[in-house]
Amino acid sequence: MKKNNSICFISFFFLFMFMLMNMFGMIYLFMKNLVIFLEWEIISFNSMNIVFSMLLDWMSLLFMMFVSLISSSVIYYSKSYMSSELNLSRFIILVLLFVFSMMMLILSPNIISIFLGWDGLGLVSYGLVIYYQNVKSYNAGMLTVLSNRIGDVMLLMVIAWMLNFGSWNFIFYLDLMKSDFSMKMISWMIILGAMTKSAQIPFSAWLPAAMAAPTPVSALVHSSTLVTAGVYLLIRFNNLLVGTEFLKMLLLVSGLTMFMAGISATYEFDLKKIIALSTLSQLGLMMSILSMGFYDLAFFHLLTHAMFKALLFMCAGMIIHMLNDNQDIRYMGGLSFYIPLTSLCMNISNLALCGIPFLAGFYSKDLILEMVSMSNLNLIVFYLYYFSTGLTMFYTIRLLMYLMVNDFNLLSVYNLYDEDYVMLKSMILLLTMSVISGSALSWMIFYEPYMIFLPFSMKMMVIYVSILGGLFGWLISLMNLYSLNKFILTYKLSNFLGLMWFMPNLFTYGVSFSALNLGQNFMKKIDLGWSELYSGQGLHKILKSYSIIFNTLMMNNFKIYLYSFILWMLFMFFMMVMTVV
Repeated sequence: MKKNNSICFISFFFLFMFMLMNMFGMIYLFMKNLVIFLEWEIISFNSMNIVFSMLLDWMSLLFMMFVSLISSSVIYYSKSYMSSELNLSRFIILVLLFVFSMMMLILSPNIISIFLGWDGLGLVSYGLVIYYQNVKSYNAGMLTVLSNRIGDVMLLMVIAWMLNFGSWNFIFYLDLMKSDFSMKMISWMIILGAMTKSAQIPFSAWLPAAMAAPTPVSALVHSSTLVTAGVYLLIRFNNLLVGTEFLKMLLLVSGLTMFMAGISATYEFDLKKIIALSTLSQLGLMMSILSMGFYDLAFFHLLTHAMFKALLFMCAGMIIHMLNDNQDIRYMGGLSFYIPLTSLCMNISNLALCGIPFLAGFYSKDLILEMVSMSNLNLIVFYLYYFSTGLTMFYTIRLLMYLMVNDFNLLSVYNLYDEDYVMLKSMILLLTMSVISGSALSWMIFYEPYMIFLPFSMKMMVIYVSILGGLFGWLISLMNLYSLNKFILTYKLSNFLGLMWFMPNLFTYGVSFSALNLGQNFMKKIDLGWSELYSGQGLHKILKSYSIIFNTLMMNNFKIYLYSFILWMLFMFFMMVMTVV
């Protein structure tokens, strides 16, 4: 047990120091307006160079600061949450590998090292999702890793396509690519890859399924690492993507993702799944504002969202821990009387998610919605933005009513123990950031403030929608949702909306029955069949037969040269006769 505690403390201390180092480095680079490009030549052989490069600018260091702060809090939190785990050191090493993969992706201006970090995230996330070894975790892990493989294939195709440019340092070629056919190919692959990692429609099924992982992992994955990798990649490729028609497609898809996740969360009763669906909704918000060309707003919301979402998962983990690993919110209630500090953290992080004024989420979310109101958009996109904002308030207030206000429904005789102060210390750190990070970042990220000019009715639209959403959330928490279906929705429609538009069913059954069988047939007939005949085994047979012929010729046997000379003379004589005739 001492060994487990020591590895937790060492990892926490290292990551916290690394966060401070990143913070000071970021402030220095930001003040001096510097970008540092480092290259380490690993191997140089003739004209081939294998080089590891790093790009240090204010954006990469700021993001690394947030990742290391959240991961250090999560590891300190795990010291208590995973205290009964026999192999805690294995868990911590997996988390550290996960963080290292994310940092490799953040720092790299090179598409190959980005791919190593990208694939590392996918591989380690599979190991963490199946950490609790049961059938549900195994299925969720397979769904996660197979969905993410699509994005990996897209990045591999980008690597192959970038051979046209002579280097894989994409950061130098973004402007050059614009005048080339490669722009369309590479931008299409990058957008598709980012959609898989950030779980946009139709790849949304894996994100709620990944809740099978331990709660500290969920806090890390859903705040600043795995799901934000796609958004960060698009931010880095922003110059290439501006003005392409694919961004219009991404705007529609991300708006629908935001809307679908909000509707599904209002029907959900699993605590962790509600928070996962809220992550999906916020990812849709980031992707949609990014597809409108405001990459700095997307980055701003990514950072503020990371803080309160990590805190939200930590609070949920503590509540689940206390209620004997029960995740159904219908059994919870009145928790503010028993765990007041955790309830405080939970309420503040939830309100920050809703965009309540002067908390972290308000500064980014309000700015995004006002920029949407001022932009030249069609009614569908405008409706998706505002309706999804209302739904965020809707399911959040409903969740708070079930957890804090309604009666406790689990047991008639119960003993809810006191709060764990190891967990609380890590949560208080993130609570502070959830309150102050929005205002601090809004002054720091933007070189000049956005000038937003709107009529009063449009300016107050966010407030109206939030109040209306909160009111509906309160009303729906007072009545049984299933009895409400008889009056408002048919059973089939509510089933469709509550199950993420049947996406998990379509993906799991579709992958298991069609795609895997198709893959098996491809492997038999192409990988082990035709491609073997015409590549590996076929080439081996041809080279073997040639080597026998050359070996015989190299024996310097006089008979062979004599026979070949006679054959050559006969051939020449035959050609002469044919010419004369």
